[in-house]
Parts: sequence; C-alpha cells; structure tokens
Amino acid sequence: MTHRRRLVAGLTLPFGLLATASLLSGAILPANAATQAANAAALPANAAALAPGAESTKASTAATADPVWGITRHAHPLLSTDPVGYDVDLRAFGRMVGDATVVGVGEATHNSHEFFTQKHRLFRYLVREKGFTTFALEGSWSTGLALDRYVVHGIGNPREIMRREFQSAYTFWKVQEYAELIEWMRSYNQTHARKLHFVGNDVGYAGPNVIDNVTQYVARTRPALLAEFTRHYAGIRSDAEVQAWTDAYYTKSLAERLRIKAETEQALALLAKFPASAERTWAIQHARVIAQVAAMFAFDVDDPTVLPKAMKFRDQAMADNTAWWAHTTGAKVLLSAHNGHIAYESGMPAIYEKVQGAFLRETLGDRYLSVGTSFDRGSFNAFPSDEPGAPLRRFTVASAGAASNEFTLDRVPFRDYYVDLRKLPQTTRAWLSVERPTRMIGSSYPFPDASQALASSYDVMIHLNTITAANRLP
Repeated sequence: MTHRRRLVAGLTLPFGLLATASLLSGAILPANAATQAANAAALPANAAALAPGAESTKASTAATADPVWGITRHAHPLLSTDPVGYDVDLRAFGRMVGDATVVGVGEATHNSHEFFTQKHRLFRYLVREKGFTTFALEGSWSTGLALDRYVVHGIGNPREIMRREFQSAYTFWKVQEYAELIEWMRSYNQTHARKLHFVGNDVGYAGPNVIDNVTQYVARTRPALLAEFTRHYAGIRSDAEVQAWTDAYYTKSLAERLRIKAETEQALALLAKFPASAERTWAIQHARVIAQVAAMFAFDVDDPTVLPKAMKFRDQAMADNTAWWAHTTGAKVLLSAHNGHIAYESGMPAIYEKVQGAFLRETLGDRYLSVGTSFDRGSFNAFPSDEPGAPLRRFTVASAGAASNEFTLDRVPFRDYYVDLRKLPQTTRAWLSVERPTRMIGSSYPFPDASQALASSYDVMIHLNTITAANRLP
C-alpha cells in the first residue's frame, strides 16, 4: 500500500495526503498565572488606547495601516489554554459566537497539547454560557456512537474505546487531552439533566456498530428484508479493528470497492421507502454514513486527478453529517477539525477544492462560525513525510518566517489572544485578505506551507505564541 493510500485510509488528517479588557484591570486570578504575567508584561505603554473597542485620535495614518496596530486594538488576551479555571477572558468570545449554532474550531497542527485543551476550554464555556451540548470530532461516525454511549450512559471504558477506534490515521486523537474531555463530559452528564453528546462526522471507517444499528432496525420493522440488507452490507461489515479493517479494505480491487459502494447505496434507497418515523430518521442517517464510507473508499486516490474529487466529497460528507446532527437534534455544536477543514477557503485548492467550512456556510448561513488557530513556535506529533510507514514522531519548529501570517500575528503584544476578524479596520482586513504562507501541519511533516488569506477564511483567529506536543496514550 502506498504512503498516500495509508494516510487516505484513515481520512482523519487533512494536508497529510502529500506526504480582555479585564486583564487591564488586574481584577481576576487566571488558571495560568504565567500566561497572564506574560500578557501583562507585553502590554504597550498606551494599552488603554489599544484595548478592544477603544479609539485613539492620535493614531497616524501609517500606524492605522499597520496590521499589527489594527489587530492589537481589537485583540482579547487569553489568560490560559487550560480548561480548568476562570473564564472571564472568554466573554468577548461568547459575543463573537452570537447566535451561531455550529462553531468550527480549528487546529494548525493535528497533535499539539494547547490546541486540544483550548477546544476543551471553549466547549466548557459554550456549554455553560451558550447552551451548547455537542462536541463533534473529525473522527468516524461509528466511533462517535461508541463514545457517545459512554458519555451519555456510562457504557464501556472510554480509554479502551479510544484504543480500539483511534487507529490508523485516527491515532492522532488517542491522547490524554481528548480522554480528559470525554471523561469530563461523562461527569457533567451525571449531574445535569441536559445531556452532552460526542459525535464523529468523518467517513474514514464504518464500524460494525453503525451497520448493526441499521440491520437491527430492519429486523424489528421489516424482518422479511433482513437477509437483503445483510447481503448489501456483507462487503463492508467486519469485526476487525480500524487498522486491520482499513488495510483489508484496500486489498480489495477497485472494481470490488465500486460494487460495495453500489450495494450500500441500494440499502439506503430501500430504507427510504420504510414508513416515516423517528426511528427511521436515525436508521437512514446510519445507512447514509455507511454509503459515504463506501463511496470514499471507491475513489482511486492513487490517481492524482481523482484525489481532489475524493477530498471534496469527504469535506461535503463531514459538513452534511454535522448539519444533520444540528438540525435533527436541535443541538448547538462545537466542531473540532483541522484549520483546513473549518475554513471558508482552501489554502491548498489543488487538493482541497472546497472544504467543510464552505459547505457549512452554504447550509447554515451565519449560524456557522469559523475559528482558525495559529502559533509562532513549538512542537507537535506527525508522521515523517520522508519516511513512508514510519511511526509518529515529535517535531519542533522555530518562529515562523517574516513573510508568513504567523510572523505578523505574533508581533501583537499579547502572548496568546483571539480577535474577531470581521470587526477589524478596513486597512487591517485588506492586509489579512492577501494570501500569505501559513502553517497547515496535518498528518505528516515536513510539509510546505499553505497559501492562506486569513480574513476570507475565518471569522475569528486564536493565536498562541508557543505550543507543545500532545500527550499520546499508550
């Protein structure tokens, strides 16, 4: 199996296919005092004029045109990326979210501690202050079902589920940071009537649980058709774990994979003829995801002309599954994925013609909010792009180059901060509307920077000065 096929097989990891004003008052005690101290020390002498929303009549034309000046005036310092502690610094973030029902929060690398814990922190805040109830991950739908059973009902061992499900390219999610998020969600549900849910929206694997959900529904409602559904799913159902399932599936010929795709589509079409009911609504969604997985694996991704079509299909499927969950359950969703997926514009259009964020904006309008992330320096885990088949490795990068978006974002005099790109001065937005080199570190590294125009790609940016590699579970 080629390196490209090995990574596409997991389909979790984008860009690896080729290889507050409150701080100024000192009125709060943050969870991360070191970060607050660094932010406070970084405040310029005219900090009051630079505070979010403040106006300065003394700003020169040159200063106003400087993107650093414009960003600094509207930036809100982050006191911590730790999910435990005070969250008064997130009040402005809540205002930015507004009435959005799906908030896509990105990550500039797929395996850094601070990106994961920051999402956990934002989710806790949105649960508490904005009524969010769902954490959706760039993971398979069937994995989400297994973890949701634990989160809602306490069924299963979450770390064993993670060990079994987060394999192949999904191994990036097998980290202590996600284990702590999942365990917190279970703890929350034990003391609250309004339940939190964990959802996977991706199409890189179809576990036996999602297929059995469909066949068990058929057995209860139209038992005479059970044999037919069992036959339709025979080529895709397996009790093997993710890595073994993926490897085995790619040993099938392209013709066989196309045949299985057709079988799953026939099952979906047949299910649509069942009498309407709430139970059928869920069975159809399960069957739709199975068909999506079969369709994804029916692309000949070794053909470079086909690869962009496969990636577009995948992003649309993830968007459709997320929107379906939000619409069907009425839940507000934090969607966790790579920057390249939650954006409105692709930084690598030759491979990713249209991404999940663009599809969600078309479906949800301004009820979708895109939050990008960036960093100046630090470490992460990734597959070595120059060593096909090698295991994950820890990489460390120095500060970004002077031509990059990250270089300018890091010149803002706060260690960590977030800013609403929609509210920036016209000259600042104009600067941020130009494509510049931007780190898009996904499944493999080294990997070339993307070319990204931040202002047209995201609504909000979170910038962290330094990141560290995530803590992988055994």
